[in-house]
Amino acid sequence: MTSTATAAPTAVVFDLEPAARRLARLVEGVPAARLDAATPCDDFTVRDLLAHLCGLTAAFRAAAKKQPHPAAEAGAEAGAGSPALPADWRHRLPRQLAELADSWHRHDAWDGTTAAGGTTLPAGVAAQIALDELVLHGWDLARATGQPFDCDKPSLQVVYALLAPEADNPARAPMFGPVVDVPNGSPFLDRVVGLGGRDPKWSLGA
Repeated sequence: MTSTATAAPTAVVFDLEPAARRLARLVEGVPAARLDAATPCDDFTVRDLLAHLCGLTAAFRAAAKKQPHPAAEAGAEAGAGSPALPADWRHRLPRQLAELADSWHRHDAWDGTTAAGGTTLPAGVAAQIALDELVLHGWDLARATGQPFDCDKPSLQVVYALLAPEADNPARAPMFGPVVDVPNGSPFLDRVVGLGGRDPKWSLGA
């Protein structure tokens, strides 16, 4: 019998489907005229953000299945050199988002470790990062394309649990960006967005 001192912590299982469905709806509402517009993500246009989402949804779908996916993982990394946006993105992204959510419905997806973005990590942490990407980039896409955004509280709680412990960490991962302080009493969504390195007041033309 494995002792409790050496047993791996049990992952807290949550559902990525609400965030995936919400992001799919936002993708469907992207105006073609906004593809080269700025987003709250520094150095990302809407086109870049959509290409990034194509890569990360494939990468974290593969992570749930414990299947290496080097090409997708390369596409999931932020910054310069992002891959070109596929011509079929309006159809591909909603499909990949649905597949991503479904892949994390598998019980064995949460077991052990997996790899994403070239890093080996506990499967449950990979799922947290995947949800963080869906929520924050959903907010980014909504703001950049003039669409409304709301988020279910369970998803926000998972993302908050990922981001809050790192808020004062000088070695905070660059993917999150510097924390943006928000006023006391701000909505929970604004607090999570600020922890994710976004200014909740960001808007088109600002």
